[in-house]
Amino acid sequence: MKYYIIAGEASGDLHGSNLMKALRKKDPNAEFRFWGGDLMNKQGGVLVKHYRDLAFMGFLEVAMNLRTILNNIKFCKQDIKKYRPDILILVDYPGFNLRIAKFAKELGIKVIYYISPQLWAWKEGRVEIIKKYVDEMMVILPFEEEFYIKHGVHSHFVGHPLLDAISNLPAISSKEFKAKNGLNDKEIIALLPGSRKQEVDKMLAIMLSVRSYFKEYQFVIAGAPSLPKEFYEKYVDENVHFVSNTTYDLLRCSKAALVTSGTATLETALLNIPEVVCYKGSTISYAIAKRLVKNINYISLVNLIMDREVVKELIQDDLSTKNLVEELRKILEGDKRDQVLKDYELLREKLGGEGASENAARLIFES
Repeated sequence: MKYYIIAGEASGDLHGSNLMKALRKKDPNAEFRFWGGDLMNKQGGVLVKHYRDLAFMGFLEVAMNLRTILNNIKFCKQDIKKYRPDILILVDYPGFNLRIAKFAKELGIKVIYYISPQLWAWKEGRVEIIKKYVDEMMVILPFEEEFYIKHGVHSHFVGHPLLDAISNLPAISSKEFKAKNGLNDKEIIALLPGSRKQEVDKMLAIMLSVRSYFKEYQFVIAGAPSLPKEFYEKYVDENVHFVSNTTYDLLRCSKAALVTSGTATLETALLNIPEVVCYKGSTISYAIAKRLVKNINYISLVNLIMDREVVKELIQDDLSTKNLVEELRKILEGDKRDQVLKDYELLREKLGGEGASENAARLIFES
């Protein structure tokens, strides 16, 4: 069959690539045309647009780049109409993908949504769009299936694909990793500042403000594949290092991590690394978001899934050097660190076993 897949962010690229791999096992003659990134590109097919050209963060940034976004939507519609896929697979990225869902459904193309937008947090009204234009929702968080069933939407909980990605990792030697990447012998505190330029600039400035309090550690920045190495050079010095395209290995060799909210918070937890979750947006974007978001008490996937605070979240004004130092100290040694690691075991149990990509591929192929 011919599959058209749209993933607009780094996490979507990861999950999209694993889904493509699983689909090819079910359908060896599968043809892929997609919006995504380097990981999806490695699975073969035609990369239409890279997600680095699509990612805009916050309300202000979206407004400033509205013309580009609208042009991308127009181009995508034309491309789908020309390609005429058997199935359109949408991976999260709702502002863009829900518009494309309506267009594709009106063309008579089957629409599958893999990895739900967080409608349970905000913009719940979009459920009606999904009800009209999406044939099948495949959700990766246990409480999402119940949410959609409540709204009369056909959905399946397939498990979380990160469990697959992480279970397939080969063993790693911390000593070899440090030698390979020019790191010293000190224990590592990993910094995951996000994947967008404006986000990384803002987050690294505050994350690195704690350096003088942790001189016995080295800080290592996880570079985003969407940003060039040169972008990070201004942050690197004798005790702040940089690695690229090796975030999982970096985390596995780290003692703790400071992580910008998003999928990376869950990845860090599933790799068993205690973390402090950080978020700071523009004042206007944050004020708007706070008004729109409802019925949730946390921003990190770890805490949302567990429905309680497992990892500390420092948001907006709470994200200060003082608070970061205090929370980082707690997870480097002692009772708090032990408790976080115990809670991570419960988190993995709650997410179910491996096989999300295969489960989703089977449902798509048999649909």
